[in-house]
Amino acid sequence: MKTLTRLFRLILPLIVFLCIPPDTSAQLLKKLGKAAERAAERTIERRVENETAEKTDAVLDSILEPGSKGKQGKAPTNQDGMPIPQGQTPNDGGGGENNPSATGASGPKTIQVYSKFDYVPGDKLLFFDDFSNDFIGDFPSKWNTNGGGELVTFDDSPEKWIELISGYGVYFIPDVPKLPEEYTIEFDVMAIGLDRKTSSTAKLRIDLSDDDKFKEGNNFVQALLPFCQYSAIGITMESRINGKREIYSTVNADLREEVLNKPHISIAVNKQRFRLWVNEEKHIDIPRIVPQGGVSNTLKFHLNNFKDGKERLFITNLKVAEGGLDLRRTLISEGKVSTNGILFDSGSANIQPQSMGIIRQISQVLLQEKDMNLNIIGHTDSDGDDTANMKLSEARSEAVKSALVNVYNIDSGRLTTAGKGESEPVGDNGTLDGKAQNRRVEFIKI
Repeated sequence: MKTLTRLFRLILPLIVFLCIPPDTSAQLLKKLGKAAERAAERTIERRVENETAEKTDAVLDSILEPGSKGKQGKAPTNQDGMPIPQGQTPNDGGGGENNPSATGASGPKTIQVYSKFDYVPGDKLLFFDDFSNDFIGDFPSKWNTNGGGELVTFDDSPEKWIELISGYGVYFIPDVPKLPEEYTIEFDVMAIGLDRKTSSTAKLRIDLSDDDKFKEGNNFVQALLPFCQYSAIGITMESRINGKREIYSTVNADLREEVLNKPHISIAVNKQRFRLWVNEEKHIDIPRIVPQGGVSNTLKFHLNNFKDGKERLFITNLKVAEGGLDLRRTLISEGKVSTNGILFDSGSANIQPQSMGIIRQISQVLLQEKDMNLNIIGHTDSDGDDTANMKLSEARSEAVKSALVNVYNIDSGRLTTAGKGESEPVGDNGTLDGKAQNRRVEFIKI
């Protein structure tokens, strides 16, 4: 019966066509012919565009991620047609039975090229926590809260994440020293359970406050990142000075796809200026929003209007560093600059894409100073074998040179490279902070 039905569906259009008068059928054939021709042209154009884009991505990925095979296939979607983020099911003993999207996408997330990314992280590390010294299921030792939360892992990854609990007046406060007037903040976000029913008020709030406990404070800056999926909500900014609201605005930003795919958040505060990036895109740049005098010196997080047991949010790799200044002027005036803001995958020369802001600034100096040549020197911490660290530092300096040449079109003849391994530490290799300081790249005028 099913076979007869299919056959009838195939024959029916032919029967209808044969019943049309000859003149009409000729006109119809002519129209169909033109339509088919236009469709073919559009198909060819799309194929050429797709092939060109894929080849360009492959070249750039090979710079930032040596050995990469290019982009992965299209990510699977859930029952609402939304992309399923990598590592959908937390390995927290729950079994995933309450998660409608328990099957995550396989394979590593493809590196994006941050060639226009202008974020520069601070040079003096104030705080870093990837929870490596804490146990799964515990609340992290370097944080405080008036609510709850615990550490989890995803799938088979060893990476640890803190789950933030949604609730009115609930805060999560890392043990960051008092914030100076110029500093940067970075962290990664993972959200699961989002769908088209997620509230337009489901937001993660990042607070810079004069209150070091569990209140907003009289002087603060707040950035609210939306997680709604049915509409583009935008990023809301608010500030108060001595209890009086000074700024309240919502900047248009469609972050629906980004928040499903582990976005990297970067913030730079330079005295009163506040800038915020989601991945490589800068969404907020307000020259005078932070209260003067460094009174908003406490960092805290607040999550609200996530559905309990369904919508969940996690963060990891929180880094706070003093500085974040313009490296270009330092390089021009002093002839050298050292930075630990160019990050690589662990034990690898693969440049993490959020590091491109620094490399971009170096390229701008070289494009302006036509006679300047640079020696790029890589350094590592003391973990691992001495010989291996020497080779790794050399490979990392070569990777930075490759990015300058292939992404920013700098003449390779103007650049030399070297590796020092672990031989010239500037920090204590016995501490996490010291190791982070020792993993650095120097640019020296020659």
